[in-house]
Amino acid sequence: MNLTSIVALPNMSGQPDTLAEARWTSERNDNRMQGLVLQLTRGGFLLLLWVFIWSVLRILRTDIYAPTGQLMANRGLNLRSIRPAKTNRRQMQYLLVTEGALAGTRITLGTQPILIGRADDSTLVLTDDYSSTRHARLSPRGSDWYVEDLGSTNGTYLDREKVTTALRVPQGTPVRIGKTVIELRS
Repeated sequence: MNLTSIVALPNMSGQPDTLAEARWTSERNDNRMQGLVLQLTRGGFLLLLWVFIWSVLRILRTDIYAPTGQLMANRGLNLRSIRPAKTNRRQMQYLLVTEGALAGTRITLGTQPILIGRADDSTLVLTDDYSSTRHARLSPRGSDWYVEDLGSTNGTYLDREKVTTALRVPQGTPVRIGKTVIELRS
């Protein structure tokens, strides 16, 4: 009696013995590939989610910790050049909100700058979602008023022109801050 006929020796070549075993090996490899693709998709989605959360937090941080109006005044303006005008002040007596949630609001202009934003200590407190905590400032210089953006996220526009430096505001010219529009009137 031959020993090899009683005991089946395993196939040492690494090739499947039967068609069923070949199918089983192929299905197992397909399942591994599907699992790998699924894990890579999950990881990519998780990475995109964290990038989105990080960008939202970064925007919120820059808006919340924006410099105060006083700090920006010390940096950008020569405070000695801002003096109340003794003449021509009657031409621009008030600031009028013409569009937005505060439409119809009037602020009498004096010698102090007007701070505009969502902060509680602003002269004109906006409830607009598109405005920043410290969004813009209107400052008197001589007999004219100038608008300057204080590093806002969405920008300040003077008659459809984005404000990058302090710009003179002519009477009746719209200044857009988010959904709010203001004008100087007499």
